Amino acid sequence: MASWIFHMFMMMLSTFISCSQSKRDKVLYCSACKAIVDELNYSISQVDPKKTINVGSFRLNPDGTMTDKKVPFARSETHLSELLDGVCNSMSDYALYIDPDTHHKQYRRFAPRVSGSSEDFPDFENFKFDGPEASNNLKFACETLVEELEDDIISLLGRDEGDVQEKLCSRVSAWSERSHRATLTNFTDSSGAWLPRLLDILMC
Repeated sequence: MASWIFHMFMMMLSTFISCSQSKRDKVLYCSACKAIVDELNYSISQVDPKKTINVGSFRLNPDGTMTDKKVPFARSETHLSELLDGVCNSMSDYALYIDPDTHHKQYRRFAPRVSGSSEDFPDFENFKFDGPEASNNLKFACETLVEELEDDIISLLGRDEGDVQEKLCSRVSAWSERSHRATLTNFTDSSGAWLPRLLDILMC
């Protein structure tokens, strides 16, 4: 009886997850992930590298003086958290870009961050502007990823590791064509019983 109940539970869980996560579009969520990293890296680059911030508590030295720990402000948790709060507002500057040679689709920035910028942008003719709805969808995807991956984003950018985009976006929580191939792992709950856990991995 217990085995039958568990089997039914797994079937219901699988159906629910497939229905809910299959709605995630690969192009949309991969683009949102890459845009998040690009926008954050740009904002970090605009901060004076000499600027620091106090972290942790003050420490009393044997001679009676106080010592505090300082870290570069640009990649501090405080600054990165502030940037994440507003990063998705930049998604209105992105639109669907279709590569004329490969026909690869990806949302890319079409608007300069500052007036008179010398940034290199793709040919405007290859962008597809679908109005506010497309922009809102990208912003929603961005907000979803920020909520799900906030700790990972802050950790990777805080350590100033290379290939942040590749490391982060390879773990984007999207299903698209792989929604039916979720990977099962096990973990133990507080009662000691083994329960299934789904890992959704997508290579962007």
